[in-house]
Amino acid sequence: MDYKLVVKKLEGLQTVSTIAKNLNISKRTAINYVWSLRKKGFLSTEQAGRKVRIYRVSLVKKKKVGHSLYDLINSNSKVKIWVKMDYIIHSDKKPSVEEILVRAIITGEFRVILASLGLYNKIVDWSGLMFFARKYNVEKKVGALYDVARMEMKVRKMDLRTRNALLKKKARKEYIIKNVKTKDFKEIEKLWGVYVPFNKADLEVYKD
Repeated sequence: MDYKLVVKKLEGLQTVSTIAKNLNISKRTAINYVWSLRKKGFLSTEQAGRKVRIYRVSLVKKKKVGHSLYDLINSNSKVKIWVKMDYIIHSDKKPSVEEILVRAIITGEFRVILASLGLYNKIVDWSGLMFFARKYNVEKKVGALYDVARMEMKVRKMDLRTRNALLKKKARKEYIIKNVKTKDFKEIEKLWGVYVPFNKADLEVYKD
């Protein structure tokens, strides 16, 4: 993509529909352009209403501050996510996969957590995962979601010491996503003391 040429055509306020019209592309492709231009710093969200999002496109790049959680998930997972508002991790150093996974879980958002399951296959530092799970008090959720992911896709084997440490956390049964529970992973729910928000059908996206 010639970003400068695209930005010159779109400079100013735009919506997905006007981007599609100005570039003679489909709305789906226009959404991809929005993501790419935002990542490069040429696009920012001016207004995010219930029906229409308005974007400002400019050749003057918006200075990037921190790291976008959703961009980090998209770069590590087969399942992609699109959101109205970004989640910025304010850190000079790029967050580890272990931190990204835990931060995704604490959002409590269905699509974000579903997309984050793919990160279990990229964990290399299990003690680091345990550190962030403890920091954000989500040990049981991290363990339960690992078992869900392991049943439905290829993931790296969890270090036994980490697994035992996650299981030691004492807590009342809790929701991963508020008031959301299903029926497909009862044994995992019983073991970890959490309600799993996904059905097996939800995980079919990883098999496409």
